Amino acid sequence: MTAPLIAVPTYHLGPGRVGNWEGAYALPEPYVAALRAAGARVVLLPPGQPGVPDEVLAPFDGLLLAGGGDIEPARYGAADHPAQYGVDPERDQLELELARAAVRLGVPVLGICRGVQLLNVAFGGTLVQHLPDEDPEGQAEHQAENQVEHRNEAKQAMHGLRVEPGSRLAEALGQVEAEGLSHHHQGLGRIGEGFRPVAWAPDGLVEGIEREQGWTVGVLWHPESTAAADPVQQRLLGAFVDVASRRGQAFWRRSAEPVGFGGPGSAAG
Repeated sequence: MTAPLIAVPTYHLGPGRVGNWEGAYALPEPYVAALRAAGARVVLLPPGQPGVPDEVLAPFDGLLLAGGGDIEPARYGAADHPAQYGVDPERDQLELELARAAVRLGVPVLGICRGVQLLNVAFGGTLVQHLPDEDPEGQAEHQAENQVEHRNEAKQAMHGLRVEPGSRLAEALGQVEAEGLSHHHQGLGRIGEGFRPVAWAPDGLVEGIEREQGWTVGVLWHPESTAAADPVQQRLLGAFVDVASRRGQAFWRRSAEPVGFGGPGSAAG
């Protein structure tokens, strides 16, 4: 099979973040390294990309939505939060449009950390804006005996993962239990239309979602960060690249999936 071409939207870095540059567009290297190790060719897309989403995606076999700053709260009907950081409306707009177009067109999608949050918001879901403030549904009953650290600035925060047997995510990982590196302060609230939860942390927090149709999978942990040392996490990236390489044969998709969006909290439009 031909090495698939994977699109990855980038971060916007303001003036002074890179030497004396006036600004920059960037992506942490582990994303590119893990995709290349899986046999993909990678193209980075800056926010503010001109063109309609279908045209932007046309050359690509897959879309990876990477981690990064928080999504603008108004996009899921919430107010600003004191703990939010790194909001980039241009990046939000590009990725929301690409995510919906990719699902509609049958382009395989893998969302990582912010990427799974973006997928959820794109289809009418909501976010828990700051996990220390409240317990997402199902977390409180597990919290006392199953404390999980989801973010630690001083060290890598690793925790266990439980994956639904028979899910696309379990098939991609090759097993139903794993260890993931976590670096997030937000979580998924109401799950977006067309998605279902398929992975959980020991405290009950939803860590993975997927769609029934096509190949659209999102995970809250960072598989790219440990993929070089953990074959299980590299298998996830490899499964994504593999299905992207089969897209031309309509392997995962037989007909278009109707997709609409009517505003915050709604996936009908």
